Amino acid sequence: MKGAILKSTQEPLVLEEAKFENQNIDYVEVKLYSAALNHRDLWITKGQYAGIKFPIILGSDGCGHFKGEDVVLNPSLEWGPDERVQGPSYQVLGLPTHGTFAESIWIHPDQLFPKPPHLNNLEAAALPLAGLTAYRVLFSRCGLTPGKKVLVTGAGGGVALFAIQFALAIGSEVWVTSGSNEKLEKVKAMGAAGGVNYRNAGWDQQLKVLTGGFDIIIDSAAGDSFAALIGLCRPGAAIGLYGGTLGKMNQLVPQVLFWKQISIHGSTMGTAREFAAMLELVAKYQIHPVIDSVFSLEEVNQALKRMEEGSQFGKIVLKIAD
Repeated sequence: MKGAILKSTQEPLVLEEAKFENQNIDYVEVKLYSAALNHRDLWITKGQYAGIKFPIILGSDGCGHFKGEDVVLNPSLEWGPDERVQGPSYQVLGLPTHGTFAESIWIHPDQLFPKPPHLNNLEAAALPLAGLTAYRVLFSRCGLTPGKKVLVTGAGGGVALFAIQFALAIGSEVWVTSGSNEKLEKVKAMGAAGGVNYRNAGWDQQLKVLTGGFDIIIDSAAGDSFAALIGLCRPGAAIGLYGGTLGKMNQLVPQVLFWKQISIHGSTMGTAREFAAMLELVAKYQIHPVIDSVFSLEEVNQALKRMEEGSQFGKIVLKIAD
């Protein structure tokens, strides 16, 4: 079994025969059709992630074949008994457990779910981590229901695009921000009501004039711009935060938070129940993941470079087998 192996940070992945296979007597081998990249993989290669070990096969997203059935892999491992928060044994597939950048993977059968029949193998591989993250932050944490007005920041990333697609599917009015006018036009073509470029001065006030404010805001950046999101909240609004690429949230005004009864929900990945519900939503509304580009397994380092460039719109996928 060939795998793309990380042997040290700041070095390319090496495609070679993997000698470490079955990691648990309860695991089964799944032949993989495809895998997809997440920023997590890039951060690990740069040493910007906790608990890195070597050698390791990266990759949290995958679609494969097991016992005559096409399956997608739930990358959320050992969540624990409390649906509100992951337990101490929780981990994400691809570190410390070997992941999907390989011809096959050993994994517990409870992590395997039937592939939504309307998706091809590349689309199915694009779905798991980002789709699960978007589902939990939208529905479980922020309580999205039809008719709500939703803002999704940073349109173009995998989680953000799934959040847009899920919210649109159930009848929400969706607005977005992006640092690219081209990406704003692409999202509007998907059905978003509109958006603004956050690189423009006064972008938040422009949104406030256009929309009157939001019931739910989904963000992955945090940083100084988070205070502007507070100002865009309607009374009783909820903000879902699933990342923090811009760091600490300065300049927050607590009076606005408590007077408008605003809720801020941190969110990470999700449970097996939420993964199944996400797949059901995708199948019900015939949602197709947005794919930016496709590389072969041999081109995994080029795929990581594409992600590092930051210009992608949608998921970067590895085609492993037909």
